[in-house]
Amino acid sequence: MSELGRQLKEARLQKGMSLDDVQEVTKIRKKYLEAIESGDYKVLPGSFYVRAFIKTYAEAVGMSPDELLEEHGNVPAPPADTTMETVIQKRSRRPETERNAKWLPTVLMWTFPILIIVVIYIYASSLNKADPDQVDQTNITNNVQDPNTAQTSPPASGGGVVAPTSSAGAEATTEPTPTPTPTPTPQSITVTPDGKSGKTTKFKVTAPAGSEVKVEIVASGVSWLEVYKGENSKGEKLSFGNTAAGETMSFVLGSEGMYIKSGYSPATEITVNGQVITDEKTSSRLLLNLDDGSGSEGTQSEGTGE
Repeated sequence: MSELGRQLKEARLQKGMSLDDVQEVTKIRKKYLEAIESGDYKVLPGSFYVRAFIKTYAEAVGMSPDELLEEHGNVPAPPADTTMETVIQKRSRRPETERNAKWLPTVLMWTFPILIIVVIYIYASSLNKADPDQVDQTNITNNVQDPNTAQTSPPASGGGVVAPTSSAGAEATTEPTPTPTPTPTPQSITVTPDGKSGKTTKFKVTAPAGSEVKVEIVASGVSWLEVYKGENSKGEKLSFGNTAAGETMSFVLGSEGMYIKSGYSPATEITVNGQVITDEKTSSRLLLNLDDGSGSEGTQSEGTGE
């Protein structure tokens, strides 16, 4: 095994990734990944693919491809592509005016529609600015009343004058506004360690029935991350791949539980309703089980009925 292949393999194992995981991320066939780790570059389809595959492999396991290739200068370099140079030279000889003339009709074809759209937008904007002022002025004019006519009561049908309504009577018939009943404060959500199962650390999340329990993962760097519904990786896949610095993912914990695998734990902070959970390992496997207390409540209600 070459020194370069050994470093790539150690970085892969540190993130808890298998060759199948790297193959799924990089889309590079597994036999080529094995050849890179063993230093058998003859298996690869060409010298150009050697450096390209090594760079892609290094990025997938969180290593710097440029530093890795610079450290191991004996990696085969791709041969100069004389055919591409010849094509570039032939294309560069075309007159500049010929290339400009090719794009001129296309530019003119798009310029006129854009100008028409801009003119229509400016005209519509000016109308929208003018209409609200006219509407507001009309409303103000219609709503203003003469103070002398505002205090006069309309005549009754019999020729008399309707007596003004007493303000004191209106106040006397006004019912008091009921005081709103304060909403009860929900119980707090707690997270407690619940033992281990093999390499998996289990946590018990206690929450009131019907409460939404949020699980958030904030990445500060590159790490291989897998999130599933259920108790292991056979459940429904929620997330699968490498994280990036500053990336935030949010999930809702259900009754079926949640299984989380982080290849590099220091780069992923996992919280349950703001409470940080960790098994203090470089590579973590965590299982969250929800306990909403519904079973205990059912037992209590049955006992009360009896």
